[in-house]
Amino acid sequence: MLAALNAYVLLGGADFGGGVWDLLATKPRREEQRALIAHAIGPIWEANHVWLILVVVLLFTCFPPAFATIVTELHIPLTLMLVGVVLRGSAFTFRTYDSSADDVQRRWGLVFSWSSILTPAALGICVGAMSAGAVGSASSNPGAPFLERFVLPWTNPFVLGVGLFALVLFAFLAAVYLTVEAEGDVGLQRDFRRRALGAGMALFLCAFGTLALARAYAPRILVGVTQSPAALPLQLATAVMALLAFAALIVRRYRVARLAAGAQVSLILWGWGISLYPFIIPETLTIQAAAAPPITLRLTLGTLALGAVVLVPSLVYLFRVFKARPSAFASLDESPESSH
Repeated sequence: MLAALNAYVLLGGADFGGGVWDLLATKPRREEQRALIAHAIGPIWEANHVWLILVVVLLFTCFPPAFATIVTELHIPLTLMLVGVVLRGSAFTFRTYDSSADDVQRRWGLVFSWSSILTPAALGICVGAMSAGAVGSASSNPGAPFLERFVLPWTNPFVLGVGLFALVLFAFLAAVYLTVEAEGDVGLQRDFRRRALGAGMALFLCAFGTLALARAYAPRILVGVTQSPAALPLQLATAVMALLAFAALIVRRYRVARLAAGAQVSLILWGWGISLYPFIIPETLTIQAAAAPPITLRLTLGTLALGAVVLVPSLVYLFRVFKARPSAFASLDESPESSH
């Protein structure tokens, strides 16, 4: 399940980050920046949601008590996240195929960009609420008032900080990816290189700010992140990948930066997952207690293996078809749809 979430963050997360940079596109290459983002997301963005669907299905099938608790106590941010996914996809499609008039394009562009901000922030808020133990505390008091049970658990400073951290993380990942997508256009590469370096610094600050808030609002996750047996190796590996990504950006080795940034983000995610062990919902449900019967887990594992035989080659083929492009972005067809 964590591996599927990792795939979603690396692929879908970068798409959300692209929406952030679409909103923040600046002159003199504003339209070129937006065209590059649209080309990078392209027709494959919907396929990335396969990984999110897989995470939900695995949680529902393999850990039904955890699924019930999470979707009940966090139904508000989860609903906001799903609304954001729908609005983002719809706006991206309409912006591509609707009228090329500036006001129409501007309207769909704003919906696309703001939903790209809402969705990762809501995802981060859900992760933060789980990490802080707020979900378990709320579920243990079903008779509590609506505000106390369904709103306060995901609105404390630590949880909101994790939401901001997730948003900046996705923006950083997208900026690094876009330096590679802009290969052949020095101006666009320079634009997204600056954005990647800036987002990387913001990510560093958000990480330390979130850890500082965890001391007061999520002490258990702080202990897991800093004192578990795997904490030191993971922290060192994450730091090395972060420094490598920065160094590669500075010397303009963008493909190396992409690999390092992906590894950095993956290590952050796995560090979070490992810090929760043995809980799936801290202080409330352990993995063992929430697990479905062994026969269900075995059947699910077999189904995953069979599904991977079809899914993985299909995704590889999809990327090969739709990511095939000329070496220089400037040589792309300058159609009205691709210029916005």
